Amino acid sequence: MSSARRTPEKLRQFTASLPGYFRISENTFLIILAVIIGLLGGLGNYAFRKTIDFMHWGIFEQGEHLLNFSLHEWSPQRLAVIFFPAIGGLLMVPLWHWFGEDLKGGFAGFLERVNLRGAKLRLRPIFTRGFGAAITIGSGGSAGQEGPIAMIGGAIGSQFGQMFKMSGDRLKVLVACGAAAGVAATFNAPIAGVFFAQEIVLLAAFELSSFTSIVIASGMATVVSRALLGNTSELYAPHYAVHSFWEFGLYVLLGLIIGGLAAAFIDVHFRIKDRIDAIKVHRLAKPILGGLAVGLIGVFFPQVFGNGYEFIETVLLGDQTWYQPTWYLLAALVLAKAIATSITLGSGLPGGMFAPCLYLGAVAGGAFGYLVAQIFPAAGIAPGAYALVGMGAFLAAATHSPMTAIFLLFEITDSYEVIIPIMLTCVIGTAMARHFKKDSLETFELTRAGIDLESGKERNIMKSLKVGEVMIRDVEAIPEGMTLGQFADFIEQTKHTNFPLVDSNGDLTGIISVQDFMGVVFERDLMDLVVVKELATEKVITAHADEDLDQAMRKIGYRNIEQLPVVDRETHRKLVGIISRRDMVSAYNRALMSRSLEDQ
Repeated sequence: MSSARRTPEKLRQFTASLPGYFRISENTFLIILAVIIGLLGGLGNYAFRKTIDFMHWGIFEQGEHLLNFSLHEWSPQRLAVIFFPAIGGLLMVPLWHWFGEDLKGGFAGFLERVNLRGAKLRLRPIFTRGFGAAITIGSGGSAGQEGPIAMIGGAIGSQFGQMFKMSGDRLKVLVACGAAAGVAATFNAPIAGVFFAQEIVLLAAFELSSFTSIVIASGMATVVSRALLGNTSELYAPHYAVHSFWEFGLYVLLGLIIGGLAAAFIDVHFRIKDRIDAIKVHRLAKPILGGLAVGLIGVFFPQVFGNGYEFIETVLLGDQTWYQPTWYLLAALVLAKAIATSITLGSGLPGGMFAPCLYLGAVAGGAFGYLVAQIFPAAGIAPGAYALVGMGAFLAAATHSPMTAIFLLFEITDSYEVIIPIMLTCVIGTAMARHFKKDSLETFELTRAGIDLESGKERNIMKSLKVGEVMIRDVEAIPEGMTLGQFADFIEQTKHTNFPLVDSNGDLTGIISVQDFMGVVFERDLMDLVVVKELATEKVITAHADEDLDQAMRKIGYRNIEQLPVVDRETHRKLVGIISRRDMVSAYNRALMSRSLEDQ
């Protein structure tokens, strides 16, 4: 090994020995790391936001200045905005060409890596994916910055954990610290950052030691953000107030509507994404084409560009600004933003889903508020209040994280009166979304790939393996007309204990075990008179080649049997193989070893 390679290894060994050298307990050392990760997470958020601002200035502001038009007023020159997101797509081409692996997976892949693959995240995506997301948002792509900044913070935390050779569980905690730091710094909302990490990143797994570290990291990131950017959030909301108790009924109705819209958005988003994946053009062309499509939507609805925070504030403020939107414009923006976001992310432009969820909730809630205000003009309805509550409810419903949404709105508004309406709409909206869609935005793709984050690594490995990959195809099947005497001679020459029975067409008709035969083995008079089918079990539990091992193991465990005949899907009788408990355990061990080596 060369000296250049030995130096980093010696450095890692030295850093790993530091806690023991200074006689620091593991929990204390975790808190120290949480402070450092929180500080770096806050700085990372600041750098990321400034990069987005620079890209926006370079593309949008300079473009408007050179072509002499404004997004707020119609003119023929505004047609040029079609090309602004496409410029971002063009800038993404070299990133996809050289660092394509860093841009794949998105936040769903991040959650899988954290919860099922040891939480070992690489350093390079901090820069490549962060810069790619800044290009997307700055050039007008419809996406959010919270997912990427959470991933950046998580990667920072993972790097520290790997540096000090921490266990997988501790590594997950440090990743959660970084994710909490990123979200907290973005919204100037430390409590929301904590619940984001606990509820979304760690899948609501609560431990006091991890909670303490996450709280500290989130708080430190907020301190850094306030020091660099002032005591402001990405979003500003006016003070909230309930004008009448009967409004709570309207919030219940809003929760039902938002829950249905969130479920519909999940469905629309992945349908569009699948359609884009199916388009037969070069992969590097898709970000450019996606940018053109988003730009075309933006000509008519420029409010969909970027993270949309500026327009969200306009909707929240309502009649406190010069611009007062109508309910039908806001309703149209629900569809326009949903399509623009799906095209942006589906075409390969990196970004997050957090801000689009807030946007969709705000415009849906605002449309509801303006419509109700027209129906009941004397009730003093404030549409901005419904936009605010809708914003949190949509986030909760789409991500299945009500606590994060509740505390985010509480910290943004700094108003205790928002708690009851947002609790009602978040819980009802989440329940409605789960009724229609079991999976959230983050878990939908993973579930389609057979990955269940909450079931743990072991079960996911079993679900990733197919029966057809493991089964034995050369089956020792016996004809159903074989006599007991012939069967006695047959089992002397085999090591198996269970045997499928087949008819003349090769169709499965039953299964017999050596144990079934032992009851008549001493009845010599029956050996040439009785056939095996009379002793066999005719109602056989079977498997199919396209089923996963988790399903097959459940069938075996249900009846406590050792083997399953595998039959075809068409007739459910044609025998194609057999799989045993031992085969499944061996396949699982091989896959586990392979994944462990990949995660090194």
